[in-house]
Amino acid sequence: MPTADLVVTNAEVRTLDPRRPHATAVAVRDGLIAAVGDDTDVRDWRGTGTEVVDLAGATLVPGLVDGHSHPVWGLDMTTGTDLSEVTGLDELRAVLAGAERIDGWVLGHGLDHNVFGGRTVDRALIEDVLGGAPAFLRLYDGHSALVTGAALAAAGVSGPRAFAQRSHLATDADGRLTGHLVEHAAMDLVAAVAPRPSYEQRRVRLVELLSAMAATGLTGAHVMDLGDLDLVSAVARDTVLPLRLRFAPWCMPGDDTAALDELIALQSRAGRHWRVGGVKFFIDGTVEGGTAWLEQPDCHGQGTEAFWPDPRAYSEAVRTLHRAGVRTATHAIGDAGVRHVLDTVESLGPEARLVHRVEHIESVPDDTLARFARLGVIASMQPPHTDYTRADRTDEWSQRLGAARAARAWRMRDLRDAGAIVALGSDWPIAHYDARSVLATARAPRGAAADRAGLTGLQALEGCTSHAAVAAGETAVAGRVTPGCRADLTALGVDPVEAPADEVAEAPVRLTVTGGHIVHRAG
Repeated sequence: MPTADLVVTNAEVRTLDPRRPHATAVAVRDGLIAAVGDDTDVRDWRGTGTEVVDLAGATLVPGLVDGHSHPVWGLDMTTGTDLSEVTGLDELRAVLAGAERIDGWVLGHGLDHNVFGGRTVDRALIEDVLGGAPAFLRLYDGHSALVTGAALAAAGVSGPRAFAQRSHLATDADGRLTGHLVEHAAMDLVAAVAPRPSYEQRRVRLVELLSAMAATGLTGAHVMDLGDLDLVSAVARDTVLPLRLRFAPWCMPGDDTAALDELIALQSRAGRHWRVGGVKFFIDGTVEGGTAWLEQPDCHGQGTEAFWPDPRAYSEAVRTLHRAGVRTATHAIGDAGVRHVLDTVESLGPEARLVHRVEHIESVPDDTLARFARLGVIASMQPPHTDYTRADRTDEWSQRLGAARAARAWRMRDLRDAGAIVALGSDWPIAHYDARSVLATARAPRGAAADRAGLTGLQALEGCTSHAAVAAGETAVAGRVTPGCRADLTALGVDPVEAPADEVAEAPVRLTVTGGHIVHRAG
């Protein structure tokens, strides 16, 4: 009989396999789970080269997966000063005045829209403390930025531009550029000339980041961008990636047949612990930026247009990829955006069940919920996003939507109760990557969603395991602790199903195993 590379004993195993829900020991060989049961079942798998780990009663679950993350692109997005803890304009000005210069620039990230207290996002609010330095400050939503006049000049931008996507350079009543860059194409104009980390810096930071993610129990991430596959491939050749990364490159307005063919061809790219699997779309932007596609205007009169100027072109691109066997994920925050994605998937027919997914889904009416289950559209949601709102709904997100729509915030439990598959994630660097926080916040939503019922402990765990596997089309190899599945395992010091949410958020991570490799061990 062959011997195991790893045997885990003295564990409380939640397998999420209905045929054997509980066990106490697991054997791993060649990156796969070889045996599940008790000490008797794994005894014969031990050999001289087997590493045996006694978990001393810790709870072992299928490896936790972040259903929506940006760990490679995020290396650029998080360059410079972290502004995520800044709460007011005076504080922002003070931080920027003392901020580090990178090649003469002030770079920042994580800036909360609420910092401006309802004011228009305008460079005039900060330029006087920067001494003429160019500045590029990403707002927390990842869909907008505030830049200074010097940064605009460095990019050669002196007036509005036309874009293939729904994107714009904001202006005031006099036509002056305010420095508020809304959506990707507008941000890219200045990001292209701003400093970015070197290849070596990004390489070091990627390994550090993935290791830190693994220390929270993560074994994988659905990466909602293409990232830098050459960087990832190089790191994966030299070491074991602590997380299994599944990339979904973007399809954007204006992409023609050749671009779609290229996206289809990319699906064959893969390496150890990484692969391209799917395509990411945007049908809208964000509520705070005024670009979420809503059925009725927001309280600023905005939000009634799709990110794709011709939504029919989006639908046709999805159909083309579906015919080629490519899974899709669509960013859709507003009710009109979500409805259009559901309509598109419905047009594909029953064979589209459990193939396509919608990302974010921040506010939707009752009649939308049952369609997710009926059509087999996967809901991918990020519980920590609720932190950017307030329970009294005085935040920018709630104020823009108005009371009725803000009351429909992040309906994770409603979607589960309707029978939908709900995968959970963080959207790092929009929110922290800590998998324990994702589990805890799913059970105890915060901010505008604080009065909504959260998921049960089991539903939250499924969102980061078995439902994440459905979202990736990997149910045959992932999301369960059962022989033949990948040996991606997470051991926590508390039972994530039964322990209170606040204890789960602080749970010791005893062990993280990815592909049979121990990538994190407590102590």
